[in-house]
Formats: sequence, structure tokens, C-alpha cells
Amino acid sequence: MERDKWLFEISPKNNLFDLNLKEVWQYRDLLILFVKRDVVTLYKQTILGPLWYLIQPLFTSVIFTLVFNNIAGISTGDVPPFLFNLAGVTIWNYFKECLTATSDTFKKNEAIFGKVYFPRVIMPMSIVISNLLKFGIQIFIFICFYIYYALTGYEIMPNMYLLFFPLLIIAMGMMGLGLGMIISSMVTKYRDLTFLVAFGVQLLMYLSAVMYPLDLMREKLISVEKGTDYSWVVDFNPIAHLIEFGRYMLLNDGNYSVFGIMYTAIFTIAIFFLGLLIFNKTEKTFIDTI
Repeated sequence: MERDKWLFEISPKNNLFDLNLKEVWQYRDLLILFVKRDVVTLYKQTILGPLWYLIQPLFTSVIFTLVFNNIAGISTGDVPPFLFNLAGVTIWNYFKECLTATSDTFKKNEAIFGKVYFPRVIMPMSIVISNLLKFGIQIFIFICFYIYYALTGYEIMPNMYLLFFPLLIIAMGMMGLGLGMIISSMVTKYRDLTFLVAFGVQLLMYLSAVMYPLDLMREKLISVEKGTDYSWVVDFNPIAHLIEFGRYMLLNDGNYSVFGIMYTAIFTIAIFFLGLLIFNKTEKTFIDTI
């Protein structure tokens, strides 16, 4: 039959949960192209270029150290406050970049989506992958400061759980991708969500134990005298568990709970598939509402 000679057949998806990895693999060159575009064009025609990858976490960590550790007097135990903050900021930045960059996928790419067909999920996937380069640069500068503090007498050492660090990064990427796909699908109808995301991410950072130990935050949220307990705010925040566990891997400092890890794993998988479900449903009709 002449139909057998066709290279591709475009047809409606029957399964909303279908990642369609075979088709994504066929368009792998396009995925690589989008990754290169995200990396190269981000700081094109800038003076410092990729150095901005280093400046942002370093300056943020310095400000956190001055405000929360030197002025507010928050203790980080035997870990240098700057290194403690740099670890949290580095891990947080990867999640934040994945979330904010994928949250307006349809809006940013409406022109190309309306002209040519390719698996739409390639676009947010390319963002998550390209952010790995930024994360790699930032984790490298963290390692440099780690070695510096170790050589100057601080007793810091990673533990055996460091082997699971790649899984933590995958979880951060999946969570950011899942939430980003949900928000991106909603932005097609409600444009003002873009402003809410930028504001909400800033607030979320302060509830995610980026700049202070998770145990300290629990203590502050529990008032024995008033009989109030708001510790659930962090206990049910999966980002806080990931950041705390990440610091525990890197610095061997802090605590983690099996409940927190299991809850975070279940939440991450659920939010990823929910985001994929909504994204696949929206991509069929978004061009009429964007």
C-alpha cells in the first residue's frame, strides 16, 4: 500500500499520558537545537555572558549570609554559613529556573507552534536539559568553595547518600517541569498568571528552607504558649525536603525524614504526570485561545 511509504503519520493521541518517546527520539536533533538555542541566546550580546551563572548564586548567598546569619543570628552548626547558603541556593536555582522558564511555554512559542508540527513537549524538555548546564556551572563553583573551606580547617565532608544526588536533581527537574506545564496550560487563558508565578516563586523560596535549617523553621512555627502548630507548612512542602536532603548529602549536616523523602517522591511523580496530562490536552486547542 502507498500508505506504507509514508515516513510519518500525524494522528490524534488516544492516550493523554503517552510521552510519545519514540516521536521525541525522532526529533532528537530538534531537541538538541532548542537546548543550544536556550544556552547560547540567553546571554547573547551581554558583557559578562555565562559569568551571570556564577554572579547570581554568589551574590544571593552573600546577602543571605549577611542578613540571616550575621544580623538575624541563625546558626548553621559546624558548616560555614556562606557554604550552607550556597548549597541551598544552588539546588533551589535549578528548580526555580525549570519552573519559571517552562511556565509560559505556549505563550513564548505560539508563533512557531502555529506554523510547524513537532512534539510540543520537546520545548519544555529542552528548557529542563539546558538548565543542567547552568546547574553544572553553579555546582562547580560550590565545589571550589567547598574545597577552600575544607583546606582552611572546617570539618565538612559529604556522606554516602551523595550517590543519590543525581536522583535529587532529576526530582527537582521533574517537579519544575510538571508544575511548569500545568501553569503554561493555564496561561493560555489567564495571562496574568505569569505575574503571579514570578511573585509566588519568591515567596516559595522563603518557605523552602533555602537559607535556614529545616528543624529551625519547624521550631519557629510551633508556639507552645499559644497552642499553635504551623510546622505543616514545611512538612508538606516537597521542595523543602529536597533542599534539606541535598544539603545533608553535600555537607553531612541537618536532618531528613523517610516520610519527607517518600512524600516528595510521590508528589513529584504525581505532579509530573498531571502536568503531562494537562499539557497534552491543552496543546490541541491552545492556538485558539492564546
